[in-house]
Parts: sequence; C-alpha cells; structure tokens
Amino acid sequence: MCQAGGQMLCEIKNMVLSGDPELDGEIRKWIRWDKCASTACQIMDAVRAKDWDTLRKRLCTRISFGTAGLRACMRAGFDSMNELVVIQTAQGLCEYIKEQYPDPADWSGRGIVFGYDGRYNSHRFAELSAIVFLNNDFKVWLFKRYVATPMVPFAILRLQCLAGVMVTASHNPKEDNGYKVYWTNGAQIIPPHDEGIQEAILNNLEPKGSSWDDSAMCSNTMLEDPYDIVVPPYFDILKKKLPCTMLEPNGRCPISFTYTAMHGVGYEFVKQAFARINMKPFISVCEQQEPDPEFPTTPMPNPEEGKTSLDLSIRTAKANSSQIILANDPDADRLAVAEVREDGSYKLFSGNEVGALLGWWSLELHKMREPDCDVSNCVMIASTVSSKILRAMGEREGFQFFETLTGFKWMGNKAIEQQQAGKTVLFAFEEAIGFMVGTAVLDKDGVSAAAHLATMACYLRCKLCMTLQEKLRDIYETYGFHTTISSYVICRCPPVIEQIFERLRTWDEGKADTYPTSILNGEYEIENVRDLTTGFDSSTGDKKATLPTSSSSQMITFTFKNGLVVTLRTSGTEPKMKYYAEMCGKPDEKNWGKLTNTMNTMVEAIVEEFYEPSKNGLQRKKE
Repeated sequence: MCQAGGQMLCEIKNMVLSGDPELDGEIRKWIRWDKCASTACQIMDAVRAKDWDTLRKRLCTRISFGTAGLRACMRAGFDSMNELVVIQTAQGLCEYIKEQYPDPADWSGRGIVFGYDGRYNSHRFAELSAIVFLNNDFKVWLFKRYVATPMVPFAILRLQCLAGVMVTASHNPKEDNGYKVYWTNGAQIIPPHDEGIQEAILNNLEPKGSSWDDSAMCSNTMLEDPYDIVVPPYFDILKKKLPCTMLEPNGRCPISFTYTAMHGVGYEFVKQAFARINMKPFISVCEQQEPDPEFPTTPMPNPEEGKTSLDLSIRTAKANSSQIILANDPDADRLAVAEVREDGSYKLFSGNEVGALLGWWSLELHKMREPDCDVSNCVMIASTVSSKILRAMGEREGFQFFETLTGFKWMGNKAIEQQQAGKTVLFAFEEAIGFMVGTAVLDKDGVSAAAHLATMACYLRCKLCMTLQEKLRDIYETYGFHTTISSYVICRCPPVIEQIFERLRTWDEGKADTYPTSILNGEYEIENVRDLTTGFDSSTGDKKATLPTSSSSQMITFTFKNGLVVTLRTSGTEPKMKYYAEMCGKPDEKNWGKLTNTMNTMVEAIVEEFYEPSKNGLQRKKE
C-alpha cells in the first residue's frame, strides 16, 4: 500500500462510518485495494462528507460484464471505469482464458493483444491489463500507439492470439470509457463467454500486489508491439480485395472527399488506406484530425447523430467544393457518409442506405473477381433492427441472407459459422453505421468501409456516370423501395423503462403475453409480435422465438398487416429506448411518397401510444 493509502486506512479506522455493515465493508475494501490516488481520494472525500447515498451507489453496485464488455463513466467506484475495476476485470479475464486453454504453452505462445484509443485513461487501462497477463506468464501484444478498433480483431487472427481487448468507449461522451473483449475466433464474445468471464471476475476481485507493478513491463521479452506485424498486412488485404482495374480509376477520379476523424484515431489509418488503393488524398477536417479526449468541437462524438455532429465537416466540404464526406467515430469502427445534392446542400445517408450501397458493391466486387462464381454459395448478414434490403437483393440475385440479433458480436459469429459451412461471406451491416466488407475483420470496420465507399463512388462516377444518390435510387428501383426511420427517446430511469415494456407485453388487463393489436384506434392492425426478451413469437406454431433471447435487455418487434415492421429496444450502453421502423416495398410499388408518408404517420403513433413520452417524462432525440 502506498503511503497515502496507508494514511487513508488509518483515518478510516478512526472514523465512525455509515453504520451500514455492507457499505462500510465496501468502503474499507476500496481504500485497501485502490492504489490510484485520484480515485481513492474521491471515495475518501465522500466519506468525509458523509455522502452515503453516493457511496452506496458507487460501491454496493458492481458494473456488469456482458457481451459488450464494460462501458461506463470514469470515476471511483465498483460501478464505474477506473484502474481498480480494470485490474479486477483483467484478473478475471485472465483466469477465464486459463480455464478455457489450460496448456501454459498457449499462454506464452499465442497470448493476448491489447489496443487502446485516444480517450482519457485508455493507454493506462491497457497497460494495467498487460501487467496482469504478463504476471501470469502470457505473451502480451500491446500496441504502443493509438489504433483503430478493427486492428485488434484483425491482430487476433493474424497472430493467432487467444483473445484481445480494445480499450474504448467508441462514440460515447468524453467522461466514459470501455473494455471491449474479443475471443480466439476474432469476433466479440457471446454467451456463454460473457457469463464465464463475469463469474471469474467476481472470484478474483482482490488485486494482487503485482497487478500494480509497472516494472513488469520493463525489458520483458514476453511484451511486444504488434503494429509493424499487423497493420501493413491489414492494408495489403484491403488492396487485394479490389480488382486491379479499380486502382487506376481511383487515381484519376475528379471526386473530392472530405474526411473527419471526430477527434479520434481514424485519420492515420484512413490516410494509409487511401494511399494504398491509389486514391487522391482527402481533405481533412483539421480541427478534428488529431486524437483529443476532450472532443472540443463535438461534445457528442457520434457521426450517427447526423448534422449535429457533422456540422464542421459540412462547412469544410462546402468551403473546398468537396462532393463526399466520410466520417469515422472516435475509435474508427463506424462510418458516416454524406454527398452533395444539386442545390449544394448535403444528403446524409442513413446506415441502412449505406448498407444497401455497400451490399450492392460487395456483390459487384465478388462478380468482378470471380465471373463464374456460384452466387448461391454467398452470404450477406444484417441485424434484426436493420433494413431488409439485403433480403430483397438475395431473393433476386440468389445469395443467402441471414438475420441476427442486434450487435456485430452476433453477425461476426454468424459469419464464422457460415465460413465453416463452406460459404463465402461478402458483407454484413447494422443500421447504426456499422459495416463489415469481407471477413478480414470479423467486426464493423470504419477504415475499410471508408476505402470501399470511396472506391465505389469513383467507380460509379467514372464507369456509370452516377452519384451515390442515383445508385441508391437504382437499387430501390430494382429490388423495391425500402424506407426506414431509426431514432430514440431518452429515459434515465430504469424502472420507468421496465414499466413501459411490461405494459406492452401485458396489454390485455395485465395478462401475460398479450400485446397491442393495432394503432390509431384500429386503423393499422398488427399481424404478429416477437418479444426477444421473453422468447414469445406469435408467428410461430409453438409461440416461441427462433432467434436467441435475453431477459437482460428489452426488444419487441411488431409486424403490421400493411408491411411496416417496427422494433422497440433498449440500448446496452446508453440511456436510450430506440425504435427502428421499415416499410418494405415491392419493385412494382412505385408510389414511394405514399409508402414514406404512411410509415411516418404510423411511427409517430407508435411512439406516442407505446412509449407515451409526455406521461413518462421522456426526452426526444434532437433532430
């Protein structure tokens, strides 16, 4: 224990604490275990102020490790992200990996890889994790510079690691950080690994003295930076994905691209990607080019938020007469896209629209590389809350389409399953601007997506004299118009969220498994309901859902008789209740305006009748 820690323990011994045995025990544990002066002082300050409510919240509730790993505010407390919680998590993860791979030769030979973004404490959290694994005789691959998140899952496969961790909170506010875990197969963990890791964490909470000892990293032959081994091959594979006939047009295409890293880590990686595929340098939004944990020009560093987060990018593009805007989120695993309209304004494509474009592009590329390919052996994947445009494409073109639960953890593992079955996985996407072109990275990848989007735009311009907007319209003309709305309401009170969803599944006077049957006083009737929280599905013979269910999150899908499908779900990382709606038209349904208007009317009614924003004090998304 450091001198300051010893003084705090002495002070605690001489103080009358809250009188709550559980809370007082957790206070003493924290002061005894935590060797970070900043967070230890936060707890002591609360003790001196007798702020027992805050201490109870911070210390008696533990952050839960799930399929998304960890993500929370950085502050003192077992419910938050801090050095002590990271060490506890690393200790648990280490023990779980040792259980799954009991041969020490795997630990020292294959090891684990750690990456981190530019947020506060990301580097420190990665180093502390590395120390834990080094002390357990693991080979540790620790990037010594910021990396884009896709480099970690790519490194796992390239180096044949047992697992990998990316320290990032993605697009969350600056106060947050996270711990994203990938398994041996290069995909994010899914059950039962999450439950197993959580149990191992709880069984290894007391930090070993060596877990805080930085000397473990000094001249350690088991510690290595994988950057030069991993990053060049990543770009080699990206380049090989494109036919040689694409590279020359890339170099002479007159399209000007504007790019923003959103104060994150993407700039150097997208810059390298553009160079490797013979693309002219993009115009950088200089104010957002370098990693900055303060996110000074965009407090909400999420390009999915649209114009509120891309205002500076649009101004830069206009000033430079740039036709296309590309934006990564801070860890560069997502991609937002905008294109200039004829009137000089910019159309911001939704994730579903970019998914349609990149889906078409992935099939087009595959046919170019393998003209005699068997398309029926190809696969595309999307999450259940994303557009069904790939399904419509597959029905016409002959490839297989699979729907998964929300999150790339499910899509990545589905891709692996299909590869093992001998299929060629071309593409996967989620409406939250996440795209996986090919399988070099089994997760969403904003770097490769930016390179493919730029190449597609050049191909359309130079070969077909089309813009992205024109190509999207052509896709809808061919496969049917798909119009979507994805948005959310904010609710910071978990019991209210619980009440809202429980009301929906006990609609008929409190009876279980009874759901709304219509909206707008019966004008639009509901055909079936699927509840992936409880496993109920009215469309199946046994009333049981075929997709995996999870009682820890809320997700209900309503399918209406007129073809509208809407899914209501909670976010796993933010205080949001989301809603995703889509009207899927047939190729012969040409009145797109009518389809859109009907969807808009229905979605507004669904939000009002099902979420009841005014009654429940919900905050709507600022458009």
